[in-house]
Amino acid sequence: MEGKRFINYQQIIIVLILGSAFLLFQFLSVRASSVHYYDFVLKEINVTKLCANQTILTVNGLFPGPVIRVHKGDTVFVNVTNQGNYGVTIHWHGVKQPRNPWSDGPVFITQCPIQPGSNFTYQVIFSEEEGTLWWHAHSDWTRSTVHGAIVILPKEGTSFPFPEPDGEEVIVLGSWYTGDLNEEVNEDLEEGVDIPHSSGFLINGELGDFANCSSETTYRWSVDYGKTYLLRIVNAVSDDEIFFAIAEHNLTVVGLDAAYVKPFVTSYIMISPGQTMDVLLTADRPLGHYYMASREFLTENATQDHNNGSAIIEYTGDYNFSSFPIFPHQLPQVLDMKAAMRFTGFIRSLANEDYPVDVPKNITTRMFITVSMGELCENRTNCNITAGSDNILGSTLNNISWLNPTVDVLQAYYRNISGYYTTDFPDRPSVMYNFTEDSDDPDLVMTAQGTRVKVLNYNESVEIVFQGTGLLDGAGVHPMHMHGYSFYVIGMGQGNFDNETDPLTFNLVDPPKANTFIVPKYGWLAIRFVANNPGVWFWHCHFDRHLSWGMDTVFIVKNGDTEETSMLPPPSNMPICTGYPEIFLTGGKNDDGDQIYL
Repeated sequence: MEGKRFINYQQIIIVLILGSAFLLFQFLSVRASSVHYYDFVLKEINVTKLCANQTILTVNGLFPGPVIRVHKGDTVFVNVTNQGNYGVTIHWHGVKQPRNPWSDGPVFITQCPIQPGSNFTYQVIFSEEEGTLWWHAHSDWTRSTVHGAIVILPKEGTSFPFPEPDGEEVIVLGSWYTGDLNEEVNEDLEEGVDIPHSSGFLINGELGDFANCSSETTYRWSVDYGKTYLLRIVNAVSDDEIFFAIAEHNLTVVGLDAAYVKPFVTSYIMISPGQTMDVLLTADRPLGHYYMASREFLTENATQDHNNGSAIIEYTGDYNFSSFPIFPHQLPQVLDMKAAMRFTGFIRSLANEDYPVDVPKNITTRMFITVSMGELCENRTNCNITAGSDNILGSTLNNISWLNPTVDVLQAYYRNISGYYTTDFPDRPSVMYNFTEDSDDPDLVMTAQGTRVKVLNYNESVEIVFQGTGLLDGAGVHPMHMHGYSFYVIGMGQGNFDNETDPLTFNLVDPPKANTFIVPKYGWLAIRFVANNPGVWFWHCHFDRHLSWGMDTVFIVKNGDTEETSMLPPPSNMPICTGYPEIFLTGGKNDDGDQIYL
């Protein structure tokens, strides 16, 4: 009929459903990428350990520091105020920080120190990480007391790829040093001698029952019989691989460095400095008290640190228990290399439809990097070339010992200021030799310092083989850590890498994905990654003494062709470097004639 309008209720319902779905999607998108704010105040506190009073630098007066909790894909702003006595930076270990090296944190690499009395706000951008990571100071040896865990939950509306645990517990493994650690390290570096070793190992900030004057403060954790808990384990130890076990209990490893792995059951773990692991524990033993314990895994001819770190698991309930908890006798001994390598060999990526792997196949850049001890001198022709002489002790990558510039590499690169680094880090050592033979040959041992970086084009597929050496009786395990990336561990082996046969053993199906992984003693490690995160990114051994001695380098990844594949601009309040030339502070022109503005 003319003038009469018919209402199509079916169309209205469809429109309402689509509109509701759109609003729900918008809501979930906001929820899935929430923004969080934290205030970190660096300040000194007094503590008593090993029967002595000591002052340490902490965040918010906590040791370990506060836990950051987010969901996958969130962003966190952390305002760091330095009320300490020396400059400090903070690194968000294992966070990719897409296009945002400005907030990565390593001193003189991406920023200069936050000076006492000043502050800086970090923007921490989470993307593909899911699981457990951590944050720590990345200047001097300050990270020994300035560190804490990062918990990254699955996105809202999703769940773990394993049954939901009944609870969780953060376990931070640490090391304790007596005296003024930074002062002692600086003196030792100046003299070219060995750096202090720790006086004991910590679990959640406490030394435990096996250290002097420590049993009253041993960390305790209560569990309910029959429940399953997710342990988020962080190795914040400064200078040691660690074995960890819980008496009478098996552990199921489900994650490494905020990436899921195929679950496997083990009676112990071996965890490297810088690594994090997600481990399931089912409280299924008779009611009682049980020790969890950490023990050094020693791979070098170095001083053995003393005391097992310990904490106590207490079952809830009404029962009688012995005066001493049960100790984990399955904990491997200090020198048990086979136990360490056996555990590492179990780690494989989950590699399923929900968590696929994408190992690069068409490699465009191949590098072969030796990780070695060495000796430095001012003038090679006048050196005392006797191993163990008065020459300065150093460590190297491809016989180059990293030297920090006075202006951070990122600022120099971004503003095109010359004189602070060179782009000639070699793809292979200058001399090929029997790498795994113990040697003090001066032609191999003597090394030079330099600030030499490797430049990669955007989206290059990179393969690196790290080769351990026996120079200066310094063979050992080296946990190599890459900032800004996770990489696939495609191979590992003993002896000298064979370029013909060893690639035939590479795992390209389900290799572990990590940001820190060990080069075996007298062995090699092969990794792959795609250089799709533009910026300036640090590469180093996560033993602090090796980092301090120079086992470091920098990868500069160029911008892509679009704004979305290019580095973000710097924040306005980057800490100022005292080493800036006057023209850089007051304004002027760079090498290309462009005006400089801070």
